[in-house]
Amino acid sequence: MAVTSELDRVSMVVLRYMRGPVFVLIVVYAIGITGMALIPGHDADGNVVYMNLFHSFYFFTYTATTTGFGEIPGEFSDEQRLWAILCVYMGVVAWLYAISSIFRLMQNPHFLLALNEHRFARKVRRIHLPFYIICGFGDTGSLLARGLSEHWLRAVIIDKDPERIKALGLRDYRVSMPGLCADPSAPKYLVDAGVRMSSCMAAIILTVDDEANVRIAVMTRLLNPDIHILCRSTSKRHIEHLRSLGNVTIINPFEIFAQLLSMAITAPRLHNLNSCLVHNPRVKLGQPVVLPTGNWIICGYGRMGRWLYRHFVLNGIRPVIIDPQAGHVEGAEQVIPRHANRESLQQAGLENAAGVVAGTDNDHDNLSILMCVNSLNPDIFTIARQNRHENQIGFDGANANLVLQSSLTTARRVLKHLISPQVQMFLDYLRDQGEDICEQTVLRLHATIGDQRSHMWHSIIHDQEAAAITEYLRNGNSLTLGELRRDPHQLDSTIPALPFTIRRHGECMMLPADSENVMLGDDILFCGTEEGENLLLATMNNVYTLDYLISGQDKPRGYLFRWLGQRGQRQSVSDAG
Repeated sequence: MAVTSELDRVSMVVLRYMRGPVFVLIVVYAIGITGMALIPGHDADGNVVYMNLFHSFYFFTYTATTTGFGEIPGEFSDEQRLWAILCVYMGVVAWLYAISSIFRLMQNPHFLLALNEHRFARKVRRIHLPFYIICGFGDTGSLLARGLSEHWLRAVIIDKDPERIKALGLRDYRVSMPGLCADPSAPKYLVDAGVRMSSCMAAIILTVDDEANVRIAVMTRLLNPDIHILCRSTSKRHIEHLRSLGNVTIINPFEIFAQLLSMAITAPRLHNLNSCLVHNPRVKLGQPVVLPTGNWIICGYGRMGRWLYRHFVLNGIRPVIIDPQAGHVEGAEQVIPRHANRESLQQAGLENAAGVVAGTDNDHDNLSILMCVNSLNPDIFTIARQNRHENQIGFDGANANLVLQSSLTTARRVLKHLISPQVQMFLDYLRDQGEDICEQTVLRLHATIGDQRSHMWHSIIHDQEAAAITEYLRNGNSLTLGELRRDPHQLDSTIPALPFTIRRHGECMMLPADSENVMLGDDILFCGTEEGENLLLATMNNVYTLDYLISGQDKPRGYLFRWLGQRGQRQSVSDAG
């Protein structure tokens, strides 16, 4: 219904703008053809003749476009030539008017909007593979789209800013991601984006306005009661409203960063592994960041500062707060109601502090704080809040030990949910098991991928993703993870793919051994490299490769070579007899 409506809007705008020019063309053609048919001419014998309607239409058609093919079907009389002159001028003027109207139509914003909406809805209808709806294409949406593209996952994007949608068309994504400039809280645009389609896996709401995010989430839930919603929100009131909708994953980047900071204090190896899994370029696998546990200073007691302060207190650290609007903070070592500068930092005891958080909502203030801190105490541990992705170069030059970029933190957490919910379950398992198990996992992963960038994916053992394995298992055979991970180029080594979890019959098995058998329906979470994923996909869907990994013999392929091989075996048996 929505697609038809947009097509009707396009037709309506075209008819509104072109009815005048079309009417003028019809009138001019009617007058010209009628006049040419009524004006008498003469044949070669001097007899009076009249041009029929077909010849009149043909003559006026090429005359109106200033294309000359001569006088047909015979030589014209002076009266006919005079009328032909008038026809030329009438036709040229009429066509100039019509063409100029067409140009005005092509520049009409209502026509362009309706046409874009129709094209967008048509592109979405053609998507038959699973996809996601991203509402908001700012820093967070752009980073998430890039991450989805790297995992060959599709998305449909809606944003109110036309410049962002124009930028979408310039991105070199691996998969097609159609975009529409519209208000994502309007139900018709959500329907056009495929919110009711069975292949739509989730709606991801990432605008910078918490109020708008709630409106979009409510409308999405009304349009599709079963769809999963992932929504960015930092407001307590809006979070409570979102939870009442059900099946909603709330992403609060400040809470997430505070949890990661607490993880860096209590479980540095797990923090290191998590940072590598989300592709933090500042962190290397096996080299955890160790946070000092002395006195800390928090500059800025806003949304980020409150969450960090809460987790500092949970870990036995009572920081000093510098903020002109902080007021009284229960449990704080000291509150300095001033802006963070050289004087207030010295008053807070910067020389003896273990670390400083530059956590205001202004990037230039945070960079100024870092520069001031580095000049007073260059060895101190620094944490900075980066509000805009475009200031990345400035923060790289500031050399902060940890940087919170809310858009990047949100995109990483959403991508982790979309790749597989088993990722967070696996990290929670490692937290419960302790640092020793985490260190062993890091060592195994490092032995698998080395210093290469980690890549996570999950494979389900069914006909669509693992045709060769399903056929092999249905024939009564058994297959272990160790056999599956063999390198087809060198059987005594393994491909860069380490299984983290196996989800089987609703239960999740953590860190399965190579001796574990693969079963039909298994959902296996792997971590390795993109090359490892490609090799694994080839093994899972090629019966010859799978047979070679299990038996170690490269059997002949094709009917002719199999027949020759069987004939050779029979010949060998007969010779032996």
